[in-house]
Amino acid sequence: MAASESSTFASRAYPTESIQSQSEEENDSVKRDFYPFHEGKNVFVTTTPYQGHRRSLGGKMNSISAPAGAAIRRASHIVFNSVNMFREPEGTFDLQINEVRRVSASYFRPNTHFDGRRNTFAGELGRKPSLQPADIPELASIVRADDDPDDFIIQRLADHDDIDHMAPWKRYLYATSPLWGVLTLGSYFSYLVMRILIMVHAQNAVNKIFWLAWTFIAVEFGVAIPMVMHRVWSMLIVRGRRRPKLRLLGNQVPSVDVVITCCGEDADLVFNTALAACNIDYPADRFRVMVLDDGASARLKTLVEDPNKHTFSNMYYYSRPNPGVPHHFKVGNLNYALAQTKLLPGGAANFFAALDADMIPTKDWLRALLPHMLQDNKCSMACPPQQFYNLPTDDLLCQSLDTFVHISEPVKDALGVAWCTGSGYVMRRDALDSIGNFPLGSLAEDVCTSSMFLGAGWNTAFVHEPLQYGTVPDSFTGHLKQRTRWTIGKIQTSLKLRFCLFGPLVKQMSIMQKLSGFVYTISSLFTIFLVMSLFTVPVVLYQGGTMVPYATRAQLVLLIRLNFLAMITGRINEYITYLPSGYFVGQRDARSMLWMAPYHAMSVIQSFLLPSWLGGKIAVFTSSGSLSCELNERDKTLRAPLIRRLRVILVDCKAWLHLTYILFALGSVVLSVYRVAVSTNNKHPDPSRHVTSTESYLLDILTHAGWPPMLWLVCMMSCWVPIQYALFPPTVPSVDVLLKREERKEGGLGPAYPTEEAKKTKQSKTHIFHEIQYTALCLYQAVVFAWSFYL
Repeated sequence: MAASESSTFASRAYPTESIQSQSEEENDSVKRDFYPFHEGKNVFVTTTPYQGHRRSLGGKMNSISAPAGAAIRRASHIVFNSVNMFREPEGTFDLQINEVRRVSASYFRPNTHFDGRRNTFAGELGRKPSLQPADIPELASIVRADDDPDDFIIQRLADHDDIDHMAPWKRYLYATSPLWGVLTLGSYFSYLVMRILIMVHAQNAVNKIFWLAWTFIAVEFGVAIPMVMHRVWSMLIVRGRRRPKLRLLGNQVPSVDVVITCCGEDADLVFNTALAACNIDYPADRFRVMVLDDGASARLKTLVEDPNKHTFSNMYYYSRPNPGVPHHFKVGNLNYALAQTKLLPGGAANFFAALDADMIPTKDWLRALLPHMLQDNKCSMACPPQQFYNLPTDDLLCQSLDTFVHISEPVKDALGVAWCTGSGYVMRRDALDSIGNFPLGSLAEDVCTSSMFLGAGWNTAFVHEPLQYGTVPDSFTGHLKQRTRWTIGKIQTSLKLRFCLFGPLVKQMSIMQKLSGFVYTISSLFTIFLVMSLFTVPVVLYQGGTMVPYATRAQLVLLIRLNFLAMITGRINEYITYLPSGYFVGQRDARSMLWMAPYHAMSVIQSFLLPSWLGGKIAVFTSSGSLSCELNERDKTLRAPLIRRLRVILVDCKAWLHLTYILFALGSVVLSVYRVAVSTNNKHPDPSRHVTSTESYLLDILTHAGWPPMLWLVCMMSCWVPIQYALFPPTVPSVDVLLKREERKEGGLGPAYPTEEAKKTKQSKTHIFHEIQYTALCLYQAVVFAWSFYL
């Protein structure tokens, strides 16, 4: 083992050993140190040979300063680790590409009696050796075989788990995003602070307070707070994310309980997920699949338990009884599964995995996630991104989670704060036991659980590989219920954990973990300010107020140029930041934040701020798969007529708010322009320069409705989305077209997997229309910037 690796392996919580052989000469040239571990195991780690030194003056000084230096290093090490956001994920192996390494399994509870198959008992079937010749690929390095049944075999396939997600040039360009984040924040706040200073000077010049302008700035600050927190958080990932692509090899693998929770979803859809879960590349006796049906579907029970329907022996069906007491919905179903696994032959497995009813796992699902947990006994959870196969072309509602799973989650993982994304995760059973199973009191039990893991001193991992594909709600009402439920659950979690700032549930979180928990939960409350910002600009224009008060022409020129600089840096930052998800997807997500803001704000107010006698009520969970799609708006043949679609979306779904805003904003702009046109008393505080009537008119237009980037126009374009959806809903092919059934060699019904075409993000030419609008606004701002040199 190389000397450089010694310090790394000395800090590991697992006993590990390189499989690569080492010559006797290399072994003689190093000294072996003996490192004890908490399990009572020992590991030999190689270091550089010790070299003595003369008792010279320098040596004496070294002997005096060594203890003090060691104490300083220990203290700095403690402080550095508490705030260091750049360290590699704990437990990460120094594996080379295609190198294979042995991991000790002695940490796990013995489960020699575990067998995931029904109607089999321990000892009936012999266990295969841990490492078969076919399991080890032909490598350039020499691999030392080991048949110890207590060892797992891990291979490193690539330096990055998302090596196939982005081209190299995009990866290098994306690495500059922290720099552009700094420039964006710097230019934005330079512009904002200068606006405030100039407005104060303008007030003093006319001895008048610009109440409307101050209101606009106050609301703008409210909107900027979560944006700034997210920007600052993202800028912390200076050195990038380092999580390798790993695979678990061989038939010697840990035991896993896989559960599929459902409540009213289509029985065939749930059964297909169960088939895919049973069909993964994993020894059948080392995992079992449990379908947990809160809907008590007789058809689903028949599909799972009838041996004529499938040939998988490790599929189970459960439906918990309803005793008339609170069920706690999905989290109650998960805790019920934890209790039932203890009653099965062999008891509970060492790991617990869960899939949503519609999430189809890939065959290497468990083999891709488990290595990240096997190499670090403090890793409580490994979770992949959620991806979908029924997204409509152009994804007008932005139902994909691409910006979250491809941008936000990798950043959080790099800083040690990976969240559970709700499906496809694998959790360590000991970690769940340590926090008392899945926590109650939050609709977002996934986020709450992973946050409590961090608060209890565990680590979490986000594995950025496409390992599962599911479905998005196929109706507008379904999308609203799903997203508002997530918002409510996130706030419930933040209240339960006291915004991750203090309390027994977060006492072992690091500074970065607390900061992340605060930033990502508090931002939901600021949707109220976002709604206020939507209406502030039209109100200011309707009241005849000016957007940008100024005292002198030089002040106006300065504001124009600072505004242009903020726009340029912001646009570049947007392009670079959206590289992992795709630029157009990122822009759609930004638009969805605006038009979804009223729904999020109403949910927050109704669930947490209003008393019951004013309409406040406790949010009730509704499974996204069981949401009614009464309009069938995505089925070309069954689609409801236009009048009915408009009634449901505008009235029942309250999109009349968006239509009202569009009409109000447009009317305010027209009124503002009309007032400027008919005004005969345009006054400017700077009489030293002659101003023509045309120039005066254009300046008044600029400082009122025309002030770039014309936020009222950006908000109008965003609020048009639900109305456009009602008028022109997308058409999505049926599941039969999106999925392709696989034939099993063993016979029986095989699972249906998404086609490669269904997995792709599809865009038509119409998506360029929005970019044309953004580009036109940028060109307008450039023209204003050029005009500033002639003012």
